[in-house]
Amino acid sequence: MKKLVLAVALTMGSSLCAMAADEVIKAPPAAPYEQVSKLVKLPDFLPGMGQLFVDPTTLPAGPFLAYDHDGKLVSTIYMLPIKDLNPDKRFDDLASPGGNVDHVDVYYNAGHPGVEEPHVHVVLWHVSAADEARVAK
Repeated sequence: MKKLVLAVALTMGSSLCAMAADEVIKAPPAAPYEQVSKLVKLPDFLPGMGQLFVDPTTLPAGPFLAYDHDGKLVSTIYMLPIKDLNPDKRFDDLASPGGNVDHVDVYYNAGHPGVEEPHVHVVLWHVSAADEARVAK
């Protein structure tokens, strides 16, 4: 009986993850996500990142959902303030709303509209490194 309950729970959990990924796989994602360019002074499409959407209540860290020119989700981006990268602050359970992650990039950013303070971009790519070119232009 316990095995049956566990199997049902695992199946439901994986179904919920799949449903969550389905809700964000194409732009625009469902509420509470909003287009970043309508929240702050940024272009609609950022070369190398894509068209960004975020739940404003999660700023500055995100997650930001990034879409290519065809509206396909290519990455989930976290923008972690440098001042918060210390022994007193943790960033646990960073979600990947878009599902599977192919690879991860981490790089420094000095700040930009919406996240003005220096921060680190943690990019969870949902596409292969070769497919990143879709957001390069």
